[in-house]
Amino acid sequence: MQRFLSQLQQLFATPGGGPVNWDLARQVAQAHLTGGPGGGMGQMPFGLSLPAGAGEPAQPAAEQSGPVGDPAIGPAERGAVAEALRLADLWLEPESALPSGIASTAAWTRSEWLSSTLDVWRKLCDPVAARMVSAMADLVPEEMRAQLGPMTSMVTSLGGALFGGQLGTALGSLAAEVLSAGDIGLPLGPAGVAALVPANIKEYGQGLEIDGDQVRLYVALREAAHQRLFGHVPWLRGHVLAAVDAYAAGIHVNREAIEEAMGRFDPTNPEGMQEIALEGVFSPEDSPQQKAALARLETALALIEGWVSHVVERAAGDRLPDVVRLAEAFRRRRAAGGPAEQTFAALVGLELRPRRLREATALWAALTEHRGVSGRDALWGHPDLLPDEDAFADPQTYAQSSLELTNLENELGDDTP
Repeated sequence: MQRFLSQLQQLFATPGGGPVNWDLARQVAQAHLTGGPGGGMGQMPFGLSLPAGAGEPAQPAAEQSGPVGDPAIGPAERGAVAEALRLADLWLEPESALPSGIASTAAWTRSEWLSSTLDVWRKLCDPVAARMVSAMADLVPEEMRAQLGPMTSMVTSLGGALFGGQLGTALGSLAAEVLSAGDIGLPLGPAGVAALVPANIKEYGQGLEIDGDQVRLYVALREAAHQRLFGHVPWLRGHVLAAVDAYAAGIHVNREAIEEAMGRFDPTNPEGMQEIALEGVFSPEDSPQQKAALARLETALALIEGWVSHVVERAAGDRLPDVVRLAEAFRRRRAAGGPAEQTFAALVGLELRPRRLREATALWAALTEHRGVSGRDALWGHPDLLPDEDAFADPQTYAQSSLELTNLENELGDDTP
């Protein structure tokens, strides 16, 4: 009974006072990856799995095993990752006017990716989750709230637990797919830390039937390019996260879907909580403001991914025999999104895959042709200098007009109003 009450308290707690039980999310994600130490599994109330020994010091990833698995990383593999990132940064040097953004390198297990990126996921998900939890609380009639008194807060806590549990499952699945810290185009990891996930890179390479060293180096090139961009464009991190926030602000909660989901919850059958699905409870507002926010977000993601793809393909050049196959495979992968990314999008109402990636890559290639490497990268100097969505339609014309405008400004000088 003491253990049950302790788990019940943990389930309904929301550390930090936010809308999501992030402790629960982390534990569920970890359980999805590794299970519990020695394979023992404790059961959370309402059917949510919690690794046995929760609350005790976490076991090293190398000692854990579970449904998905989280292979340990040996010294040789860590050395190969560090060398790949060092070589990738060297190859990028003549192809980017932005200097190296790598302060340190890391080879992450899947669990380490999860723990290293959780703070950013919290910033991305909390605003949307807050509206979902608030909508759940609003389902309680006003007259009933007065009767329930302090117990009304349990409804809010239940929402945080529901969202935390399902978000943990989505993040655990995503941890088994991502290849690096910057793989999905957002600055998820600590600034300056270039990190690869060797277990996922190995599985991805086997599916491509391409030499593992080539795949690792190609991923390292992409990671090093992301680090240059986010490390030396100081406004970019805030710009991307603000674009996500602006889009998330226009997402509304489908109260009917929440009411239907909660109607399936039977307090006398706690295991039934596993069957409550929150996917689809969010949908974007079909308003001009929301459409504009979505356009800004998609354009920002496409410009980032397009720039990375362009400079990586130039840097790889004739150095990687299968660079064409690798580039095409990555374009398809980013355009479609993996299963876990699709689950995450359904859960929080936010797709993180860039649209028009091929057009964005062609745009940066045209800008390099007309402006050179330095002129191309000078456009990252301010968000107002970046190409807009219309530039994707005719990259050559945009690049030519951009160069002519820059030349005219240089001729007129700084005194021109």
